[in-house]
Parts: sequence; structure tokens; C-alpha cells
Amino acid sequence: MIELDLHEDIAALRATFSDIRAVVDPEKLQAQIAELEQQASAPDLWDDTENAQKVTSALSHRQAELGRISAVERRLDDLEVLVQLAVEGDDQESADEARTELAALQKTVADLEVQTLLDGEYDDRGAVVTIRSGAGGDDATDFAEMLLRMYLRWAEKHKYPVKVMDTSYAEGAGIKSATFEVDAPYAFGTLSVEAGTHRLARISPFGAADKRQTSFAAVEVIPVMEEAQEVEVPEGDIRVDVFRSSGPGGQSVNTTDSAVRITHLPTGIVVSMQNEKSQIQNRAAAMRVLQTRLMLLQREEEAAKKKELAGTITASWGDQMRSYFLYGQQLVKDLRTGFEVGNPAPVFDGEIDGFIAAGIRWRKSQENAAD
Repeated sequence: MIELDLHEDIAALRATFSDIRAVVDPEKLQAQIAELEQQASAPDLWDDTENAQKVTSALSHRQAELGRISAVERRLDDLEVLVQLAVEGDDQESADEARTELAALQKTVADLEVQTLLDGEYDDRGAVVTIRSGAGGDDATDFAEMLLRMYLRWAEKHKYPVKVMDTSYAEGAGIKSATFEVDAPYAFGTLSVEAGTHRLARISPFGAADKRQTSFAAVEVIPVMEEAQEVEVPEGDIRVDVFRSSGPGGQSVNTTDSAVRITHLPTGIVVSMQNEKSQIQNRAAAMRVLQTRLMLLQREEEAAKKKELAGTITASWGDQMRSYFLYGQQLVKDLRTGFEVGNPAPVFDGEIDGFIAAGIRWRKSQENAAD
């Protein structure tokens, strides 16, 4: 007779999932989906392209969120049936399958539990991520490209739609900067803990042999905001430059001046877009990102002023939030949470969920401590 006592583990899993379900509120989601489906079925929906995209994107996000909750419910029910069959049939193969499924469900529920901590104003939105190389020459531009691949692989593993909006290639190796959009529920809340300065230490493949090089890259994460158009940007405050899209090494990949660079003169914020086919589309996308950054800048200034008046100015993000060591000890370590991985290869291949989960929990603990 096989021994398969998973009842306590399953009961604990159901209790955690019940708390998650209460936060997500599937009934509310279903009502929102019904309303959005009605809007999406309107015959004149695409007369207003911008509104149509908002409706279809919101519908897709909510359907995906409800689908995740429903899938876990089904898997929990199926797991209990599988355990019962394994015990009654004295089936070792089914018992092994039940243990494997329990472990997988525990990870899935833990991921959902982290998501319930994402209760910020914009956490449920998609994200626009910008990576910029910092100090370190060719090593820094190469590092920026490594980070870009890391995040794109992470999104691919989660089957999140991604659109690379702009890439500025370096003359030597790697990229000067890149901007991409992740169109998935809670992408901003999830990826926002990745914002900050990342540091790479390794034996440089570009310099003298056996010489250690430290290089830096900055990651910026902002939400996709439909209301960004509410921020007025006077034409006199911006300079618009058009140019041809380019590939690696400055090679032109477009025969028309369709790429757009917008500079906000009062703040110095620069946004470039070259992903779309037309100059008009690239300008619209660049303006959307610029308006979002200006809105967030306003909010940051207001928050900083409040902290100043309260006498509690504290830096929530250090200059270096994560270090990647590719020599000697071979380690990736988050300096805020202490979370670390002893093998950098899978991290650079997109396996960063552990860092993200630890970052979200750390941020929530900081917020709770400040209350």
C-alpha cells in the first residue's frame, strides 16, 4: 500500500488560494469582462482606433487574469481526485504525478500570492521598460544588451506580448539604449522592482587579458497609461527630430526618415521611437511615452515635497540595486533583498522570477514600515 498523505499540503494551498481569490474577486472580473465584451461587439468600435485598442486590451487582460484563477481552481480539484485514485488504486505512477503537480501548484499559487501585493495605483497596467548603458565603455553597452535579452526572454517564458519600440545600437558592442513594451496584466507592478542601476563585474572580453571590468546599466520602468494625453505638452516645449531607423553598428534598415526623437526642452527628457512603419505612428508613440514620464515626474516631485515637509526624506532605491558577478564566485545578488542565485547563466536567460518576487515583498515591507 502506497503512502500518500498530501491532505495537509492541499488544505494549506486551498487556504492561501482562497485569500488570493478574495483579493482578485472573480465575480467582479466576470462583470467587467461582460461589459467590455459588449463594448467590443459594437459595430462602430474601430471608428475610434485609440478607444478600440483600450477596450480590446482591457478585455484581453481581464480574461487572462480570470483564466489564471479558474485554471488553478480546476487543477486543485483535479489534484484531489488524482490523490484519491492513487490511494484507492495503490498506483505509484499516479502518486508520483500527484506529488509533481502539488509542487507545480505551490509555485503557481506563490506567484499569484505575490501578485496580490501589487496594489499600487498603476500596478495592474502594462509596462514600458527602457534600458540605458552607463559607465564602462563597450562592457556597459554589451551589458545593456544582455539585460535587454534577459527581460525579453523572461517575457517569452511567461508568454507576454512584447514590442520593442526603439533600439540605439553602439558603434562597438551591444546597445546604448532600448525601449520595449510588455502588454500583460500587472506587468508594471511586476517589473517596477527591476528599476534602478544594475552592475556587472567580469573579466572584460574587450580589454586587456585577465583584467576585471565593472560596468553599469540603468533600467527605467513606467506604466502604460491611457490617460497620458491629459498631460499637456506645448509645442514650444519640445524639439522633434526625424531620422532613419538603424540596425547594429549604425547600419540603416529604413530608406525613409520614419524614426522620431522628441526632446522635452524644460526637463531634458528624450524619447525615441522607430518601431512603427510611419513617422506619424512613431511620433504618436513617442508622445505617449513622454507624457507618461512627465506625469510620473510630477507625481515624484509632489511626493518628494511631501516627504521634505514631513522631514522623512529617504532613498528607496540605492545606486546599485543588483550586482552580477561573472568571475570567481559566479553570483547574481540583489542588494536590497539579499536574494541571490549562484549561477548567472539562467538569470541572463530570463529566470528572474525569484528576484522579482523578493523585490515585491521587500517593497511591500518598506511601505508597511513607513505607514
